[in-house]
Amino acid sequence: MKNVKKEHLPTKICPVCQRPFTWRKKWEKVWEEVKYCSDGCRKKGLR
Repeated sequence: MKNVKKEHLPTKICPVCQRPFTWRKKWEKVWEEVKYCSDGCRKKGLR
């Protein structure tokens, strides 16, 4: 994902808050596994 403009980064929709979230560098190797936009949504989604 080097030299990619922000508007061209992949996005997903959070199943808890229904908001779109964008790819982050720290998710580079696990992007396929990322489901939630934040820890707060992840905790709500695990209930």
